[in-house]
Amino acid sequence: MDPNEFDRLVSTAYRRIPGRFRRRLQNIAVVVEPEPTAAQLARGRVPRGGTLLGLYEGRPLTSRSVFESFAMPDRITIFQGPHERLARSPEHLARMVEDTVWHEVAHYFGMDEAQVRAAERARRAKTSR
Repeated sequence: MDPNEFDRLVSTAYRRIPGRFRRRLQNIAVVVEPEPTAAQLARGRVPRGGTLLGLYEGRPLTSRSVFESFAMPDRITIFQGPHERLARSPEHLARMVEDTVWHEVAHYFGMDEAQVRAAERARRAKTSR
């Protein structure tokens, strides 16, 4: 897929986040990279041979203080290559990208991996009705 088309998938997924959450996303950059680097795989604690669909790098909202001075933007990176390799169809690719964006935004809001997974299961159950 052309990188611009993939960027549009990520933008669409971001816009699908409910406004009440999107309004609270501040000082955060959402970027697309072709593949995760070795350093990103290490930060994401990905085991050897595994891959990474997305990565949140920053300080979760729940651990911030109003007394902190200026901070560099947090960063959500969505990786195009792993998504494309795992997708079974264009529709599946779009759904995977949306799930990954939601997943990384949940980390921004302070959810740990177990909480994110539970929220994803609840979200899937709600949307499959």
